[in-house]
Amino acid sequence: MPSLAASKKKQSATEHGASRPALLLDWYDRHRRRLPWRPPAGERADPYRVWLSEIMLQQTGVKTVGPYFEKFLARWPDVVSLGRASQDDVLRMWAGLGYYSRARNLHACAVAVLRDHGGVFPDTEEGLRKLPGIGPYTAAAIGAIAFDIRTMPVDGNIERVASRLFAVEEPLPQAKPLIQQLAATLLGESRAGDSAQALMDLGSSICTPKKPACALCPLNADCVARARGDQETFPRKAPKKAGTLRCGAAFIVTRGDELLVRTRAEKGLLGGMTEVPGSEWLAGQDDKAALKQAPALKGVARWHRKAGVVTHVFTHFPLELVVYTADVTARTRAPEGMRWVPIATLADEALPNVMRKAIAHGLGL
Repeated sequence: MPSLAASKKKQSATEHGASRPALLLDWYDRHRRRLPWRPPAGERADPYRVWLSEIMLQQTGVKTVGPYFEKFLARWPDVVSLGRASQDDVLRMWAGLGYYSRARNLHACAVAVLRDHGGVFPDTEEGLRKLPGIGPYTAAAIGAIAFDIRTMPVDGNIERVASRLFAVEEPLPQAKPLIQQLAATLLGESRAGDSAQALMDLGSSICTPKKPACALCPLNADCVARARGDQETFPRKAPKKAGTLRCGAAFIVTRGDELLVRTRAEKGLLGGMTEVPGSEWLAGQDDKAALKQAPALKGVARWHRKAGVVTHVFTHFPLELVVYTADVTARTRAPEGMRWVPIATLADEALPNVMRKAIAHGLGL
Protein backbone atom coordinates (compact mmCIF):
# COMPACT_ATOMS: atom_id res chain seq x y z
CA MET A 1 0.00 0.00 0.00
CA PRO A 2 1.23 3.51 -0.68
CA SER A 3 2.17 5.60 2.32
CA LEU A 4 -0.09 8.39 3.61
CA ALA A 5 2.45 10.96 2.43
CA ALA A 6 2.47 9.45 -1.06
CA SER A 7 -1.34 9.45 -1.17
CA LYS A 8 -1.45 13.11 -0.14
CA LYS A 9 1.14 13.98 -2.78
CA LYS A 10 -0.89 12.19 -5.46
CA GLN A 11 -4.09 13.91 -4.32
CA SER A 12 -2.37 17.32 -4.36
CA ALA A 13 -1.06 16.75 -7.88
CA THR A 14 -4.54 15.74 -9.04
CA GLU A 15 -6.06 18.86 -7.51
CA HIS A 16 -3.42 21.03 -9.14
CA GLY A 17 -3.98 19.37 -12.49
CA ALA A 18 -7.71 19.89 -12.30
CA SER A 19 -7.25 23.56 -11.44
CA ARG A 20 -4.77 24.45 -14.17
CA PRO A 21 -7.37 25.54 -16.77
CA ALA A 22 -9.19 27.62 -14.17
CA LEU A 23 -5.95 29.22 -12.98
CA LEU A 24 -5.02 30.05 -16.57
CA LEU A 25 -8.37 31.63 -17.39
CA ASP A 26 -8.38 33.62 -14.16
CA TRP A 27 -4.90 34.95 -15.00
CA TYR A 28 -5.95 35.69 -18.58
CA ASP A 29 -9.01 37.66 -17.49
CA ARG A 30 -6.70 39.96 -15.54
CA HIS A 31 -3.69 40.15 -17.86
CA ARG A 32 -4.84 39.50 -21.43
CA ARG A 33 -2.91 41.40 -24.10
CA ARG A 34 -4.60 44.03 -26.22
CA LEU A 35 -4.08 43.03 -29.83
CA PRO A 36 -5.62 44.51 -33.01
CA TRP A 37 -7.24 41.19 -33.96
CA ARG A 38 -8.52 40.35 -30.47
CA PRO A 39 -12.00 41.61 -29.49
CA PRO A 40 -12.82 42.98 -26.02
CA ALA A 41 -13.56 40.41 -23.30
CA GLY A 42 -16.91 38.73 -23.76
CA GLU A 43 -17.23 39.53 -27.47
CA ARG A 44 -17.08 36.88 -30.19
CA ALA A 45 -13.94 36.91 -32.33
CA ASP A 46 -14.27 37.64 -36.06
CA PRO A 47 -13.09 34.56 -38.03
CA TYR A 48 -11.65 36.82 -40.75
CA ARG A 49 -9.48 38.74 -38.28
CA VAL A 50 -8.38 35.56 -36.52
CA TRP A 51 -7.43 33.92 -39.83
CA LEU A 52 -5.65 37.02 -41.18
CA SER A 53 -3.63 37.44 -37.98
CA GLU A 54 -2.71 33.75 -37.75
CA ILE A 55 -1.39 33.68 -41.31
CA MET A 56 0.63 36.85 -40.72
CA LEU A 57 1.98 35.61 -37.38
CA GLN A 58 3.54 32.50 -38.92
CA GLN A 59 7.30 32.97 -38.48
CA THR A 60 6.74 36.67 -37.64
CA GLY A 61 6.44 38.54 -34.32
CA VAL A 62 3.44 40.48 -33.04
CA LYS A 63 5.19 43.87 -33.23
CA THR A 64 6.04 43.39 -36.90
CA VAL A 65 2.61 42.05 -37.82
CA GLY A 66 0.55 44.79 -36.13
CA PRO A 67 0.99 47.55 -38.77
CA TYR A 68 0.53 45.10 -41.66
CA PHE A 69 -2.66 43.75 -40.11
CA GLU A 70 -4.06 47.27 -39.78
CA LYS A 71 -3.15 48.09 -43.41
CA PHE A 72 -4.82 44.94 -44.72
CA LEU A 73 -7.92 45.55 -42.63
CA ALA A 74 -8.22 49.13 -43.85
CA ARG A 75 -7.88 48.01 -47.49
CA TRP A 76 -9.88 44.77 -47.24
CA PRO A 77 -12.17 44.81 -44.16
CA ASP A 78 -13.61 41.35 -44.80
CA VAL A 79 -12.87 38.12 -46.63
CA VAL A 80 -15.23 39.04 -49.48
CA SER A 81 -13.30 42.19 -50.37
CA LEU A 82 -9.99 40.35 -50.08
CA GLY A 83 -11.30 37.53 -52.27
CA ARG A 84 -12.15 40.07 -54.98
CA ALA A 85 -8.68 41.66 -54.90
CA SER A 86 -5.91 40.71 -57.32
CA GLN A 87 -2.97 38.63 -56.16
CA ASP A 88 -0.62 41.40 -57.31
CA ASP A 89 -2.32 43.89 -55.00
CA VAL A 90 -2.08 41.45 -52.09
CA LEU A 91 1.62 40.82 -52.77
CA ARG A 92 2.29 44.55 -52.96
CA MET A 93 0.58 45.11 -49.61
CA TRP A 94 2.48 42.17 -48.12
CA ALA A 95 5.91 43.34 -49.35
CA GLY A 96 8.42 43.45 -46.51
CA LEU A 97 6.63 40.93 -44.29
CA GLY A 98 8.54 37.98 -45.77
CA TYR A 99 7.65 34.31 -46.40
CA TYR A 100 5.67 35.32 -49.47
CA SER A 101 4.00 31.98 -50.02
CA ARG A 102 1.79 33.07 -47.12
CA ALA A 103 0.51 36.00 -49.16
CA ARG A 104 -0.27 33.81 -52.16
CA ASN A 105 -2.06 31.30 -49.92
CA LEU A 106 -3.88 34.14 -48.17
CA HIS A 107 -5.30 35.35 -51.46
CA ALA A 108 -6.11 31.83 -52.66
CA CYS A 109 -7.92 31.09 -49.39
CA ALA A 110 -10.00 34.28 -49.59
CA VAL A 111 -10.95 33.42 -53.17
CA ALA A 112 -11.97 29.89 -52.07
CA VAL A 113 -14.06 31.16 -49.13
CA LEU A 114 -15.83 33.60 -51.44
CA ARG A 115 -16.31 31.11 -54.28
CA ASP A 116 -17.10 27.91 -52.36
CA HIS A 117 -18.55 29.11 -49.06
CA GLY A 118 -20.42 32.30 -49.89
CA GLY A 119 -17.87 34.48 -48.09
CA VAL A 120 -18.31 32.65 -44.76
CA PHE A 121 -15.52 30.62 -43.14
CA PRO A 122 -16.34 26.96 -42.36
CA ASP A 123 -16.95 26.46 -38.64
CA THR A 124 -15.24 23.05 -38.31
CA GLU A 125 -11.55 22.13 -38.22
CA GLU A 126 -12.11 19.68 -41.06
CA GLY A 127 -13.73 22.34 -43.22
CA LEU A 128 -11.04 24.89 -42.44
CA ARG A 129 -8.23 22.47 -43.28
CA LYS A 130 -9.58 22.06 -46.80
CA LEU A 131 -8.85 25.72 -47.52
CA PRO A 132 -5.54 26.81 -49.15
CA GLY A 133 -2.79 27.66 -46.69
CA ILE A 134 -4.64 26.39 -43.61
CA GLY A 135 -2.87 23.50 -41.88
CA PRO A 136 -3.64 21.71 -38.61
CA TYR A 137 -2.39 24.51 -36.35
CA THR A 138 -4.18 27.35 -38.15
CA ALA A 139 -7.40 25.34 -38.38
CA ALA A 140 -7.23 24.66 -34.64
CA ALA A 141 -6.49 28.32 -33.86
CA ILE A 142 -9.42 29.61 -35.93
CA GLY A 143 -11.64 26.83 -34.61
CA ALA A 144 -10.87 27.52 -30.95
CA ILE A 145 -10.71 31.32 -31.03
CA ALA A 146 -13.45 32.12 -33.55
CA PHE A 147 -15.83 29.17 -33.09
CA ASP A 148 -15.02 27.97 -29.54
CA ILE A 149 -14.28 24.43 -30.74
CA ARG A 150 -12.65 22.52 -27.89
CA THR A 151 -9.23 22.12 -29.47
CA MET A 152 -5.74 23.37 -28.60
CA PRO A 153 -3.60 25.07 -31.26
CA VAL A 154 0.05 24.72 -30.26
CA ASP A 155 2.28 27.59 -31.37
CA GLY A 156 5.83 28.30 -30.21
CA ASN A 157 4.67 29.97 -27.01
CA ILE A 158 2.36 27.12 -26.01
CA GLU A 159 5.05 24.61 -26.95
CA ARG A 160 7.44 26.29 -24.53
CA VAL A 161 4.93 26.49 -21.66
CA ALA A 162 3.87 22.85 -21.99
CA SER A 163 7.40 21.52 -22.39
CA ARG A 164 8.48 23.29 -19.19
CA LEU A 165 5.34 22.54 -17.20
CA PHE A 166 5.71 18.79 -17.86
CA ALA A 167 9.53 18.72 -18.38
CA VAL A 168 9.33 17.07 -21.81
CA GLU A 169 12.79 15.59 -22.39
CA GLU A 170 12.28 14.53 -26.01
CA PRO A 171 13.71 17.16 -28.39
CA LEU A 172 11.76 19.04 -31.02
CA PRO A 173 10.44 18.35 -33.56
CA GLN A 174 9.94 14.73 -32.42
CA ALA A 175 8.26 15.92 -29.21
CA LYS A 176 5.47 17.82 -31.01
CA PRO A 177 2.78 15.07 -30.77
CA LEU A 178 3.44 14.59 -27.04
CA ILE A 179 3.42 18.34 -26.39
CA GLN A 180 0.14 18.59 -28.32
CA GLN A 181 -1.42 15.97 -26.02
CA LEU A 182 -0.12 17.63 -22.86
CA ALA A 183 -1.20 21.11 -23.95
CA ALA A 184 -4.72 19.79 -24.57
CA THR A 185 -5.00 18.94 -20.85
CA LEU A 186 -4.89 22.71 -20.17
CA LEU A 187 -8.18 23.33 -22.00
CA GLY A 188 -11.09 24.46 -19.89
CA GLU A 189 -14.52 22.84 -20.18
CA SER A 190 -15.61 26.01 -21.98
CA ARG A 191 -13.86 29.10 -23.41
CA ALA A 192 -11.53 27.06 -25.60
CA GLY A 193 -10.33 30.15 -27.47
CA ASP A 194 -9.52 31.97 -24.24
CA SER A 195 -7.64 28.91 -22.92
CA ALA A 196 -5.47 28.90 -26.04
CA GLN A 197 -4.89 32.65 -25.98
CA ALA A 198 -4.11 32.50 -22.25
CA LEU A 199 -1.27 30.08 -22.96
CA MET A 200 -0.07 32.19 -25.89
CA ASP A 201 0.00 35.29 -23.69
CA LEU A 202 1.66 33.39 -20.85
CA GLY A 203 4.45 32.24 -23.15
CA SER A 204 4.84 35.70 -24.65
CA SER A 205 4.94 37.72 -21.44
CA ILE A 206 6.03 35.41 -18.59
CA CYS A 207 7.26 32.00 -19.79
CA THR A 208 9.72 33.67 -22.15
CA PRO A 209 12.65 31.87 -23.85
CA LYS A 210 15.19 33.55 -21.56
CA LYS A 211 14.79 34.63 -17.93
CA PRO A 212 11.14 33.56 -17.51
CA ALA A 213 9.29 35.41 -14.74
CA CYS A 214 8.32 32.19 -12.96
CA ALA A 215 7.28 33.97 -9.76
CA LEU A 216 4.40 35.61 -11.68
CA CYS A 217 3.22 32.45 -13.45
CA PRO A 218 -0.20 31.09 -12.41
CA LEU A 219 1.07 27.54 -13.00
CA ASN A 220 4.38 27.85 -11.14
CA ALA A 221 3.38 25.50 -8.28
CA ASP A 222 2.89 22.72 -10.80
CA CYS A 223 5.85 23.33 -13.12
CA VAL A 224 8.27 20.39 -13.10
CA ALA A 225 11.06 22.29 -14.86
CA ARG A 226 10.83 25.18 -12.39
CA ALA A 227 11.01 22.76 -9.47
CA ARG A 228 14.20 21.32 -10.98
CA GLY A 229 15.61 24.77 -11.79
CA ASP A 230 16.32 24.03 -15.46
CA GLN A 231 13.32 25.75 -17.06
CA GLU A 232 15.43 27.73 -19.53
CA THR A 233 16.67 24.51 -21.12
CA PHE A 234 13.17 23.68 -22.41
CA PRO A 235 11.97 22.95 -24.97
CA ARG A 236 14.78 20.57 -25.87
CA LYS A 237 15.89 21.09 -29.46
CA ALA A 238 17.85 18.95 -31.88
CA PRO A 239 20.95 20.68 -33.32
CA LYS A 240 20.13 22.91 -36.28
CA LYS A 241 21.81 22.31 -39.61
CA ALA A 242 23.15 25.50 -41.16
CA GLY A 243 22.27 25.97 -44.82
CA THR A 244 25.00 26.28 -47.43
CA LEU A 245 25.87 29.83 -48.50
CA ARG A 246 24.60 30.68 -51.98
CA CYS A 247 26.04 33.45 -54.15
CA GLY A 248 24.71 35.49 -57.03
CA ALA A 249 24.45 38.89 -58.66
CA ALA A 250 21.79 41.58 -58.88
CA PHE A 251 21.76 43.93 -61.88
CA ILE A 252 20.58 47.48 -61.21
CA VAL A 253 19.77 49.10 -64.56
CA THR A 254 18.49 52.67 -64.69
CA ARG A 255 16.96 54.59 -67.58
CA GLY A 256 16.83 58.14 -66.32
CA ASP A 257 14.53 57.97 -63.28
CA GLU A 258 13.30 54.45 -64.09
CA LEU A 259 14.50 51.03 -62.94
CA LEU A 260 14.46 47.72 -64.83
CA VAL A 261 12.48 45.00 -63.02
CA ARG A 262 10.72 41.72 -63.69
CA THR A 263 8.26 39.40 -61.94
CA ARG A 264 9.46 36.08 -60.53
CA ALA A 265 7.77 32.82 -61.50
CA GLU A 266 4.56 32.10 -59.57
CA LYS A 267 5.91 28.97 -57.91
CA GLY A 268 9.01 28.66 -55.78
CA LEU A 269 10.91 31.02 -53.50
CA LEU A 270 9.51 34.59 -53.59
CA GLY A 271 7.00 33.45 -56.21
CA GLY A 272 5.12 36.24 -57.97
CA MET A 273 7.24 38.96 -56.37
CA THR A 274 8.99 41.82 -58.19
CA GLU A 275 12.78 41.70 -58.55
CA VAL A 276 15.63 43.33 -60.42
CA PRO A 277 17.27 41.07 -63.02
CA GLY A 278 19.72 38.71 -61.42
CA SER A 279 21.74 35.54 -61.77
CA GLU A 280 20.92 32.18 -60.30
CA TRP A 281 21.74 31.76 -56.62
CA LEU A 282 24.22 28.92 -56.38
CA ALA A 283 26.69 27.60 -53.82
CA GLY A 284 30.27 28.40 -54.77
CA GLN A 285 29.35 30.63 -57.72
CA ASP A 286 31.99 33.28 -58.46
CA ASP A 287 31.41 36.85 -59.67
CA LYS A 288 32.48 36.11 -63.25
CA ALA A 289 29.98 33.27 -63.61
CA ALA A 290 27.22 35.45 -62.16
CA LEU A 291 28.10 38.39 -64.45
CA LYS A 292 27.65 36.20 -67.54
CA GLN A 293 23.94 36.04 -66.64
CA ALA A 294 23.44 39.81 -66.95
CA PRO A 295 20.43 40.92 -69.04
CA ALA A 296 21.15 41.62 -72.71
CA LEU A 297 20.82 45.39 -73.12
CA LYS A 298 21.95 47.51 -76.05
CA GLY A 299 24.43 50.21 -75.16
CA VAL A 300 25.82 48.51 -72.05
CA ALA A 301 29.50 48.14 -72.86
CA ARG A 302 30.51 47.55 -69.29
CA TRP A 303 28.89 46.79 -65.93
CA HIS A 304 30.09 48.67 -62.86
CA ARG A 305 30.54 46.47 -59.80
CA LYS A 306 29.55 48.15 -56.54
CA ALA A 307 31.88 47.64 -53.61
CA GLY A 308 30.70 45.22 -50.94
CA VAL A 309 27.95 42.61 -51.03
CA VAL A 310 24.30 42.41 -50.05
CA THR A 311 23.59 39.70 -47.49
CA HIS A 312 20.26 38.09 -46.68
CA VAL A 313 19.26 35.00 -44.70
CA PHE A 314 16.39 32.80 -45.87
CA THR A 315 14.96 29.99 -43.77
CA HIS A 316 17.13 27.31 -45.38
CA PHE A 317 20.19 29.19 -46.61
CA PRO A 318 22.16 32.46 -46.37
CA LEU A 319 22.69 34.52 -49.54
CA GLU A 320 25.34 36.95 -50.75
CA LEU A 321 24.71 39.13 -53.80
CA VAL A 322 27.22 41.26 -55.64
CA VAL A 323 25.57 44.26 -57.28
CA TYR A 324 26.31 45.48 -60.80
CA THR A 325 24.93 48.77 -62.13
CA ALA A 326 24.47 50.29 -65.59
CA ASP A 327 22.79 53.38 -67.05
CA VAL A 328 21.09 53.17 -70.44
CA THR A 329 19.70 55.73 -72.85
CA ALA A 330 16.12 56.98 -72.80
CA ARG A 331 15.08 54.87 -75.81
CA THR A 332 16.42 51.55 -74.50
CA ARG A 333 13.70 48.92 -74.58
CA ALA A 334 13.22 46.47 -71.73
CA PRO A 335 14.19 42.87 -72.59
CA GLU A 336 11.35 40.39 -72.94
CA GLY A 337 9.69 39.64 -69.60
CA MET A 338 11.01 42.82 -68.00
CA ARG A 339 9.65 46.34 -67.58
CA TRP A 340 10.64 49.85 -66.57
CA VAL A 341 9.13 51.31 -63.41
CA PRO A 342 9.61 54.80 -61.93
CA ILE A 343 12.05 54.75 -59.04
CA ALA A 344 9.70 57.11 -57.21
CA THR A 345 6.98 54.42 -57.14
CA LEU A 346 9.11 51.48 -56.00
CA ALA A 347 7.32 51.51 -52.64
CA ASP A 348 4.21 50.34 -54.47
CA GLU A 349 5.96 47.33 -56.01
CA ALA A 350 5.86 43.86 -54.44
CA LEU A 351 9.59 43.89 -53.71
CA PRO A 352 10.89 41.39 -51.12
CA ASN A 353 13.40 42.66 -48.58
CA VAL A 354 16.38 41.11 -50.33
CA MET A 355 15.54 43.10 -53.48
CA ARG A 356 15.01 46.30 -51.52
CA LYS A 357 18.50 45.81 -50.06
CA ALA A 358 20.03 45.23 -53.49
CA ILE A 359 18.31 48.29 -54.98
CA ALA A 360 19.31 50.50 -52.08
CA HIS A 361 22.92 49.30 -52.43
CA GLY A 362 22.93 49.78 -56.19
CA LEU A 363 21.34 53.23 -56.16
CA GLY A 364 23.25 54.42 -53.11
CA LEU A 365 20.05 55.08 -51.15
